[in-house]
Amino acid sequence: MIELKNLCKQFVQKNGQPFNAVDNVNLVVPEGEICVLLGPSGCGKTTTMKMINRLIEPTSGQVLINGEDTAGIDTVSLRRNIGYVIQQIGLFPNMTIEDNIMVVPRMLGWDRKRCRERARELMSMVALDPDRFLHRYPKEMSGGQQQRIGVIRALAADAPVLLMDEPFGAVDPINREQIQNEFLLMQRQLGKTVMLVSHDIDEAIKLGDRIAVFRQGRIVQCAGADEILAKPADEFVASFVGHDRTLKRLLLVQAGDVADAQPTLTASLDTPLQQAFGTMDDHDLRYLTVVDADGKPLGYVKRKDAKASDGVCADRLNPITITSNPDENLRVVLSKLYEHNLTWMPVLDADGRYNGEVSQDYIASFLNSGKTHGRQRAAPK
Repeated sequence: MIELKNLCKQFVQKNGQPFNAVDNVNLVVPEGEICVLLGPSGCGKTTTMKMINRLIEPTSGQVLINGEDTAGIDTVSLRRNIGYVIQQIGLFPNMTIEDNIMVVPRMLGWDRKRCRERARELMSMVALDPDRFLHRYPKEMSGGQQQRIGVIRALAADAPVLLMDEPFGAVDPINREQIQNEFLLMQRQLGKTVMLVSHDIDEAIKLGDRIAVFRQGRIVQCAGADEILAKPADEFVASFVGHDRTLKRLLLVQAGDVADAQPTLTASLDTPLQQAFGTMDDHDLRYLTVVDADGKPLGYVKRKDAKASDGVCADRLNPITITSNPDENLRVVLSKLYEHNLTWMPVLDADGRYNGEVSQDYIASFLNSGKTHGRQRAAPK
C-alpha cells in the first residue's frame, strides 16, 4: 500500500551547507499493516512521514500509494485518502465533538445523516458514549478523551491510509495504554495501512507489525519486533531498544499462545492419584490441575504428593491462588509469578475454563531459544 523508493530530503543549514534529513530511504508497508518509524529525535522519521502526504516535498525519490506515484496527484485529492493524527490534537474549540469528527466528511459532501451515523460508530470504537459526548466541546473533555477524538477524526472519512506522528506522546501512561488498546481493536476491525512515528520502543513493540529503526536519516533495520529485539542489526539498534531487550520479547507472546501450543492435561476430583502421577510423569509435569465437569479449575495436585499415595485427587487438592487470562503477555505473567512466589500459573479462558499453563521454565526456555516468533495479536484488555 505504501512504498518509499530512494526517498531523500535535503535542507540547507544556516551556514549554507546542505544537510540530508532523509537519506535514501526504501520501505514497503503492505496493506493492512502498522509500520512504526522508530528512532531518537532528529533522525528523520517525522520528515519521512510528512513526505507521504506531501506536507514536505521530497528532494528526490518516490512515494507510491497503492502503486501510484503521489507526485502526480494533486495534494487535495491525495490527502482525502490519508488520515493524519498528530500529538497536538488540534480540535476546533468552537465546534462540538461531532462537528470536529465530521470536518472532512462534510467537506467531501457527506449528508448529515451519514455523518451522524459515522460519528456514533467511531465514538463507540474508542469507548466514549456518543449520547454523552458528541454534543460537548473539546474544553469539556479530558486530554485523553480529546486524543481519542483526534484519532477517530482521522478515520472519519474512511481513508485507507493513516499517518500518526507520536499520537499518544502527550497522554499520561494510564490513558496512553488504554488508547493504544482501543486503537488496536479499531485496527482489527478496519484494517488500515498505518505509518506511526514513535521514539518509544515499548509502544513500537505493542503496535507495530514491522518496525523501521532510523539513525541520521537512514533506516538501519526494518523487521518485526521480535527480530529486532532478538537480533539487532548493530550496536546502535541494540542500545536504542534497550539492554533489557531480551525481557521485552515477553511482550510479544500472550499466555493464550502458550496454552494453545501444549496439550490440555487435567484430572478430576475422583481421578486416582496414581493415574494423576502417571500423567505428570509422562509429560514431565510437577503439578496437575484438577477441573470440574465444565473444565473449570478446582485446584491442583503436586507430583510428589501423588507419587506414593493411594486415594484420589480430592484427597490431595491444593488451592489455586492466581490465574492468567489468554490476553496477558508473558511479561505480565512473569511479574505475577514472582509477586506470588509461584513457578507456574493456569491460563483460563473468558468462561473460566482451564486452557493450559505458563511456567517459569517455559519462559526461560523461550528467552534462551534465540528463535524469533511472529506476532499473534489477541484483543487487548
